[in-house]
Amino acid sequence: MQIILGVLFHFIGGFASGSFYIPFKKVKGWAWESYWIVGGIFSWLIIPPLAAYLTIPDFSAIISHTSGNILLFTYLFGVLWGIGGLTYGLGVRYLGVSLGSSIILGLSSVFGALLPSVYYNFFPKAGKDTFTDMISSPWGQLVILGLAVCVVGIIICGKAGMAKEKDLEGQHPTAESKEFKIGLGLTVAVISGILSSCFAFGIDAGKDMAHEANLYWQTLHPGEGEFLFQNNVTYVIILWGGLTTNLFWCMVLNTRNKTFKDYTNTQTPLVSNYIFSALAGITWFLQFFFYGMAESKLGNGASSWILHMAFIILVANVWGLVLKEWTAVSKKTFNTVLAGIACIILSILIVGYGNSIK
Repeated sequence: MQIILGVLFHFIGGFASGSFYIPFKKVKGWAWESYWIVGGIFSWLIIPPLAAYLTIPDFSAIISHTSGNILLFTYLFGVLWGIGGLTYGLGVRYLGVSLGSSIILGLSSVFGALLPSVYYNFFPKAGKDTFTDMISSPWGQLVILGLAVCVVGIIICGKAGMAKEKDLEGQHPTAESKEFKIGLGLTVAVISGILSSCFAFGIDAGKDMAHEANLYWQTLHPGEGEFLFQNNVTYVIILWGGLTTNLFWCMVLNTRNKTFKDYTNTQTPLVSNYIFSALAGITWFLQFFFYGMAESKLGNGASSWILHMAFIILVANVWGLVLKEWTAVSKKTFNTVLAGIACIILSILIVGYGNSIK
């Protein structure tokens, strides 16, 4: 029953993450940087402490007496993840929900399982597996195989993207086709895929805070198992890091593009723009709200992260079909992207299985 609940929570979180960009498509007359940061204010600044307060009333006390090193590393991983989140938005903008999400999340899931072992190879820590341990063990070899399959899937998706760009040439331009840029999109997608995995590292770095929240809850509810919302206190610090990165860059773009007027421009539907941006931000945060609940049921951080990514990719591709992102391309191009996405999902399952047999 615990496993079923964990998988269900991951599906709900994956649905939220795979769907969060959809409300942004309803924003009219604003530059990307304007609606992105308005949504970010909700997802990184307003909602996380509110969720923590509602589930862990003493969350601020936990943060205040946590070691400075733990807070610093949790925050710094949030900053790096923030760059990944920033480029995620650009990747989806230039590649579409389906292709962009598949490439970014495929890389994020595999690197999220691989990079910690590389780090611990140079900075050993008791109880942590190194890259040397990986390549000399069956589970590690499966993770590396998963990485190779993921790279193949991304190459296939890249070929599908280039074919899509060619198919769209000469057609009547639409808003979607005008934004589609395969070269720039693939570049930011690769950066995003690698750095987005830092969220999983941030959760691991702040595990002491979650552990304290869990212990406090268990003293009040003995015998009821793991606390579903223990990670909510950690999210507050990680997302401050994400806010730092995104706020800085969006303000740079607002200045460079002279788009500060977006926030007060009455020539645009201001109220609905703020509502849809806020809805996108809140929906985005819900992915990790349910991720934390799922991880408390499944217990394996790496496998939880990978399962979470798999559900997001599936949901994002359903949205890609609903939004008709591939209706203007040839059957060959469409089949190519399906093959690439299938490879990415297969790679995630291989990595997940590898972690499960550790």
